[in-house]
Amino acid sequence: MSTHGYDSGRLNLPFVGISTFGKRPYVEDWDAIEADVAILGAPFDAGTQWRAGARFGPRAVREASTLFSFGHAGAYDHEDDATYLGADVRIVDIGDADIVHTDTMRSHANIRDGVSAILRAGALPVVIGGDHSVNIPCIEAFETAGDFHVLQIDAHLDFVDERHGVRNGHGNPMRRAAEKPYVTGLTQLGIRNVSSTAKEGYADARAMGSTILSVRQVRKAGLAALDSVPKGAKVYVTLDIDAFCPSIAPGTGTPSHGGFLYYEVLELLQAVAQRNEVIGIDLVEVAPDYDPTGSTAILAAQVLLNFLGFIFHARKPAQPV
Repeated sequence: MSTHGYDSGRLNLPFVGISTFGKRPYVEDWDAIEADVAILGAPFDAGTQWRAGARFGPRAVREASTLFSFGHAGAYDHEDDATYLGADVRIVDIGDADIVHTDTMRSHANIRDGVSAILRAGALPVVIGGDHSVNIPCIEAFETAGDFHVLQIDAHLDFVDERHGVRNGHGNPMRRAAEKPYVTGLTQLGIRNVSSTAKEGYADARAMGSTILSVRQVRKAGLAALDSVPKGAKVYVTLDIDAFCPSIAPGTGTPSHGGFLYYEVLELLQAVAQRNEVIGIDLVEVAPDYDPTGSTAILAAQVLLNFLGFIFHARKPAQPV
């Protein structure tokens, strides 16, 4: 019995304890993952071309996610009349891939190993970057998983083949993905304004199976912006936080004005979860030091948790009427 006048049960409030993603269980042994979703941090930002700091993204997003650590009862959405992420969805956090400073190949190999371990366990991998180069080992880990389509939500095309001898930086991941025989195509949404990709890069992307839409084009098309995602295809989603307008997501290394607002992205993610099987997710380029309010990290955590809710709600068998 408590001697302090309150119940002895642990409240486990968001601001206490260890900041795993959503305060879900931590699994240190990558050979002992038993879950539907496994979160992997990829705190690597040596692929950045300008402002660094995304190496602190996984830690910031995890800490922000504790705001939404609503426990195992799930979260009820009155608009959808649905409860998301209840006790039937097992989420674990397996910590971070080991990053070796200045060693891109070794760091990327460690990220790939983490994603591969999640896939062997039959769980959905969710990788929190880190800069967008971490997508390269993520896609490589799916080498034996069959064909799939990539949905990229981003301000930048990231389709550079090589620049200054660099082929695996944060400007290269979609080019590297398009080269994989098991990546059947790409839908690239939010691409806008001045960019580091030359006109020839856009021509190369389209020639290699990409559909490219700006924010304004997505707004005009609505959910039809997803029409280039084949029906029935498996989909890998890569979400760069700079897809959002920096007015709501300033904490990133390469902000670009004119970006998406929260519900625009959320509705795209809900639609793809309903239409297709989502087999992997990465969310990248959160650099918390550029946002002292923490709003960018909160946005990232909220988007991920909602997206996971949509995915697993869509997987439930239809209820008889």
